[in-house]
Amino acid sequence: MGGQAEIVDRIRDYATQLWQLALGWGSSPAAWSQFALLLVAWGLAALAERRLLPRLKAWLAPMAEAQGLLPVIVRLALRFLPMVLPLIAYGLTALGEAFTRQVFGSGAVIAFGKRLFLFLAARLFVAHVLRDPFLRLLGRYVLIPVAALYALGLAGPVGAWLDGLTIEMGNITFSVMALLRGAVAGSLLFWLGSWSNRQSADYIKAQEELRPATRELAAKAAEVAIFGAAFLLLLQIMGINLTTIAVLGGALGVGIGLGLQQIAANFISGIILLIEGQATVGDYVELDGGEKGTIVRMTARACILETFDGRWIVVPNEHFITTRVVNYSDQGSANRYEAPFSVSYETDIERVPEIIERAVAALPFVLAAPDGPDCELRGFGESAVDFAVEYWVSGIDDGRNKYGSQVLFAIWRALKAEGIEMPYPRRVIEMRGAQA
Repeated sequence: MGGQAEIVDRIRDYATQLWQLALGWGSSPAAWSQFALLLVAWGLAALAERRLLPRLKAWLAPMAEAQGLLPVIVRLALRFLPMVLPLIAYGLTALGEAFTRQVFGSGAVIAFGKRLFLFLAARLFVAHVLRDPFLRLLGRYVLIPVAALYALGLAGPVGAWLDGLTIEMGNITFSVMALLRGAVAGSLLFWLGSWSNRQSADYIKAQEELRPATRELAAKAAEVAIFGAAFLLLLQIMGINLTTIAVLGGALGVGIGLGLQQIAANFISGIILLIEGQATVGDYVELDGGEKGTIVRMTARACILETFDGRWIVVPNEHFITTRVVNYSDQGSANRYEAPFSVSYETDIERVPEIIERAVAALPFVLAAPDGPDCELRGFGESAVDFAVEYWVSGIDDGRNKYGSQVLFAIWRALKAEGIEMPYPRRVIEMRGAQA
């Protein structure tokens, strides 16, 4: 209760001071002259805006329709145009403040007006310039209240009062002001870090001359550097001594040794994967555990595989290092498959390889390099002679690609056209016993 009474007393004191200040301004010729200068500054600013704003829009609007860096800057400048009126008034008031202080020896009223114009500019900045929902929320609940306190001349006293309130966490003591400053700065820094990370990742991934693994490694390195710098800068803003990070690092090391070794192993395995480039985004892989699919994303902890039936499988990075991994593709490289078939024993098997190789080679997706179709005799079965044709295609024979089915159809049509029979098993049944 004592703390609340103290706050009420302070508010009453500030209200009394403001009332006395208002009475003093109302009875002072110097104050009235400063009010007149504020009205003149606002009128001149409104006149300048009316003359200047249409010309600026007419000059900048055609440039904003183009593509490139300059049009982006122009479109950003157009969003600042609603702030022209209070900013011009602020500049004119700043000139008038120097004049009134020389003539009257006082400039409190015009200084208040100048701060008020700045508050109006802050409101227009939040309403018209900020488009991101997070930044607009931050502007509405942080920037505008701070600008209002500054306009009323209360920013210093309120800041000092918040700085005097402290919170203890063990051996570390924080002031409420430091926590608020850290919360606002941290939000801005990590939003800026996320935006910078997206921009850098898009730029790096657009460099087609780099290998996919190199692009992923560069994007991850940029992400670590951006957020690491943001974290260190936040510690400096909050006034936290960096020597405390050594204690935190020691505790983190103990935690990793006791319970986070798997996370650390997966993180290090992810870095090794990116450096070596043995598996990267776009590769179709199969692990010893039976997981198989196309790598669609590589994170610090795991790789995400997408199967051909649309499912996502999250595989820890450590599995790619400690187990056997079959990589079927490297960004659309050639892969070899085979299609087995059989012919009857009455067939002239010397003709079969040429017929099948010609039929399979005619398919548009079958490659001539690194090797064309190769039909081989595999063995002599119970009811047929066994063959298989090997062929190369670009990509994986699954999902959208159904190479195997088309090859078997081509084999069937080629054998039918040549009158070659594909036999089915025959069985001889011997009946024993007395006949009735």
